[in-house]
Amino acid sequence: MAAPAGARAVIAAPDRRRCLWSVLAAALGFLTAGVSALEVYTPKEMYVANGTQGKLTCTFKSANTTSMLTTVSWSFQPEGTDTSMSFFHYSQGREYIGNYPPFKDRISWAGDLDKKDASISIENMQFMHNGTYICDVKNPPDIVAQPGHIRLYVVEKAVLPVFPVWAVVGTVTAVVVGLCLLTSVVLAILYRRRSSKRDYTGCSTSESVSPVKQAPRKSPSDTEGLVKSLPSGSHQGPVIYAQLDHSGGPHSDKVNKSESVVYADIRKN
Repeated sequence: MAAPAGARAVIAAPDRRRCLWSVLAAALGFLTAGVSALEVYTPKEMYVANGTQGKLTCTFKSANTTSMLTTVSWSFQPEGTDTSMSFFHYSQGREYIGNYPPFKDRISWAGDLDKKDASISIENMQFMHNGTYICDVKNPPDIVAQPGHIRLYVVEKAVLPVFPVWAVVGTVTAVVVGLCLLTSVVLAILYRRRSSKRDYTGCSTSESVSPVKQAPRKSPSDTEGLVKSLPSGSHQGPVIYAQLDHSGGPHSDKVNKSESVVYADIRKN
């Protein structure tokens, strides 16, 4: 006998919920799979002079505090090979040195797990120590992390770079940026000066008038004397005066004083 439709719906409801929770859990696991709570940091490369001590720096960041369960392992991949060999292990405050001959009596712990430092030092480095060094840190429950890799070069002291590559690149970048800023400031000052010269229109028309030599002006007394010197027998008619303008043209910008002269002397006989 088949179950009623209502019963089938009641039975299917819990299954749907379980299926939904399973899908959500799978999605959450997929999103967090690529995210590591433990990260290891090392320089990409370093140079050490032959016969000197080299410190291999390795630090890490973890979401959990360090404890006695925190471990550090170092391994070495010689130059020109694809295999690596573990030569140092640190756990519960103790150092474990491997039997790998190139590092016998040369390795010492230089880190501090409380400060999340997993560095080591290698004494009397030789050309046989050229290769890649791998730093692996475990801090339970954070045990999944990408190890750090250092490409180490042992060189003669004469060819040891005075400055690291990153320092040289940083210095060159700073110089280029400084020159660009200085050039921009100089161009801005020159542009402002040219703009101020174009905006200046000069002095006004009245200020630019140049003085012009004028003929000596006759005073009124000289004109009256001329009239009085006429013969007494003649009858003096009206005298017409006019103002003569010596400005030099109808559209001249020069302004000169006008001169009063006798324009005509009309006589009646």
